[in-house]
Amino acid sequence: MTASSARPWPRELRYRRADRILEIDFDTGEHVALPAELLRVESPSAEVQGHGTAHKVIVSGKRQVGINAIDPVGNYAVRIHFDDGHASGLYSWDYLHELGRNQDRLWADYLTALAQRNLSREP
Repeated sequence: MTASSARPWPRELRYRRADRILEIDFDTGEHVALPAELLRVESPSAEVQGHGTAHKVIVSGKRQVGINAIDPVGNYAVRIHFDDGHASGLYSWDYLHELGRNQDRLWADYLTALAQRNLSREP
């Protein structure tokens, strides 16, 4: 299987606590740097995603959120424990790769959604 046809696989995960950034190096050569805030507001949990895109919850007040722990889940995902107590989302390698590739659009959509609802990133 060639790298282009294979699913992206993480080679290394690093959490830069001071910057609240999760860095991931994929075997595709891609490097992503995901802010903890983005990971939290885009959590794949039912609590955030609901039961479809029409039911997604816009999570506000997470500008200062950090990560306390990252636990492997089998060979396919990690569970991220945020310092606000949230830990119910399983972040698959595919989902983390997707977040990295779409980070700019997701961030812009998030800021727009907050503004439309008169919500803030501040706690």
